[in-house]
Amino acid sequence: MESIEAYRETVVNAVAGGQRLVALFGTPEDADRTRLLAILANDERGELGATSTFVRDRYPSLTPECPAAHSFEREIAEQCAILPEGHPWMKPLRRHLPDHRASGRCEVVLDPDVYEFFRVEGEEVHEVAVGPVHASVIEPGHFRFQVHGEQVLFLEIMLGYQHRGVEHLLETVNPARAMLVAESIAGDTVIGHAGAHCGAIEALARSRKTPHAQGIRGIALELERMANHVGDLGALSGDVAFQPAAAFFGRMRGECLNLLMTLSGNRYGRGLVRPGGVLFDLPLTMRSEMRGRLERLRDELEPVAALLFDNASVQARLEGVGTVSRAQCVEFGFVGPVARACEVARDVRQDHPYGIFRFAHIPVTTAWAGDVHARTLVRWHEVRRSLAFALEQLAALPAGAPRVSCGALRPNELVVSMEEGWRGEVAHVVITDDRGEIRRHKVIDPSFHNWSAVSLALPGNQISDFPLCNKSFNLSYAGHDL
Repeated sequence: MESIEAYRETVVNAVAGGQRLVALFGTPEDADRTRLLAILANDERGELGATSTFVRDRYPSLTPECPAAHSFEREIAEQCAILPEGHPWMKPLRRHLPDHRASGRCEVVLDPDVYEFFRVEGEEVHEVAVGPVHASVIEPGHFRFQVHGEQVLFLEIMLGYQHRGVEHLLETVNPARAMLVAESIAGDTVIGHAGAHCGAIEALARSRKTPHAQGIRGIALELERMANHVGDLGALSGDVAFQPAAAFFGRMRGECLNLLMTLSGNRYGRGLVRPGGVLFDLPLTMRSEMRGRLERLRDELEPVAALLFDNASVQARLEGVGTVSRAQCVEFGFVGPVARACEVARDVRQDHPYGIFRFAHIPVTTAWAGDVHARTLVRWHEVRRSLAFALEQLAALPAGAPRVSCGALRPNELVVSMEEGWRGEVAHVVITDDRGEIRRHKVIDPSFHNWSAVSLALPGNQISDFPLCNKSFNLSYAGHDL
């Protein structure tokens, strides 16, 4: 436990020295005090660290010197009624009233009904408001553009419409229901969040999965990555009106989902990952069938990808649009394909290997331009490498039980569980009390880190490029809003 000055210095210096802010959150201690806890990652050394301090109603903000903390501190203000003094963008993050029953605090630092949008003043500058209800079936979110002609000068994103109280549920419901909640945090990242949740529970229970179960989980995670990346390649093709690739990729996304259904009985992988391993085994006949289907999928994907990336008109629409620089990525702590498209080789499977990825490594794909084309290219190469990994594991899956038992959770412990979901780093931080019950369950979806990247990427682009740019990130509203 450090003083607030030492805590602040530790976090700021660590991030300035190349470490990364994985999580920053508050835990009420009593009616007067809140514990602030920061989780830091040293990706080069594969190490995690934690530092904490006690605060009362306010503390000096980290954000002016550590921009990666900006959303975390707005969240702390909402959840814990603690004001980060000096925060440059002190607005509601999710626009909901906090629940401070555990500590007796009932103050509201940020009024969820008061939200003042930033405005650019000037001749012929106008505002374009999009959402929160959209024309298609996507989740709700509000986008406020400041525009001069067709050129975007500034984009402000207001979210929070999907808030469901996920963390409170994970802290209060029984373990069986908590597992279902974890699978539902982001509907297209079932395996990612279920794996991170189970990793935390297994660490607290000292449960050791068999290599067999680790292999099945790894196959499921890469099938989920393939399904979403292939779907995004199709959607991006559609956004630039290149219908041949859009149609082919759309069909092949369905085949990836069908492979997940073969593995788990559900097209999104629900019901597969459970504490101690997996609920469903992979018999030899099923492995052989899945290998054959993956090999056919590989042969079908290659010519369609060539059709997309070799087309000059497609390249012209993708290159130079929605650029995020490497410097911005490092400063704001972006993760996943967004970071890797900026030549930042950030991947939990390599930097903090876990499960099967301690023994079977997937090369990290990077690009350098940081634009829509780079993010699209990273997705395609990740599809190829995930497919090769799945084929390799199906051919050499070790023997063993699909699931082992999990005992009681250890009391007074903190664990951090990270999983490289298809959008990037999924992190679950769990703290137990002196009875071994969950006291705090902090969830960080990769979208929480990356929504700022969308705001940074749009200025200087045409407003008509927004759908294409937004799809190249394809972030989760529900994963952010929790």
